[in-house]
Amino acid sequence: MASHSIPLPPRAESAEDVVRLLDLKPHIEGGFYRETWRDPTADASRGRGTAVYFLLPGNVVNRWHRIDATEHWHFYAGSPLELSIAPPDRPLGKFILGGSIFDGERPQIEVPPNSWQRARSLGPWTLIGCTVCPAFEFSRFELAEHGFDPAINAREC
Repeated sequence: MASHSIPLPPRAESAEDVVRLLDLKPHIEGGFYRETWRDPTADASRGRGTAVYFLLPGNVVNRWHRIDATEHWHFYAGSPLELSIAPPDRPLGKFILGGSIFDGERPQIEVPPNSWQRARSLGPWTLIGCTVCPAFEFSRFELAEHGFDPAINAREC
């Protein structure tokens, strides 16, 4: 039987508690993350996939960003999250990631490759997971400038 080496607080209620319990680190786009899985390839090229924990505190709206791979967001805990997605060939869409499926929330949302995206927690904090295939690489990650608006700027990219 496995034992837990992390002492648990009586109840993890704050974003800081979750960051500490899951050993999350600051992410360049805002929020906190930790890679939990990477499926490598035999020839050391880009891996087949990655997964991360990602926590977004309620006082942070992460910056517009995009990657060149399909990304699946999975809701884990905390408040629902608003995810804005601007695919290259479609207008901006807004989706709610959360556990109340009968209220229109979805536990998973797919972000197509090269789509501009950003998120904001609708409460004190949201813990989600992101699975990326092929594997996430920071060299293939693009962070938009402050003030970027995909409705205006997407045609220029």
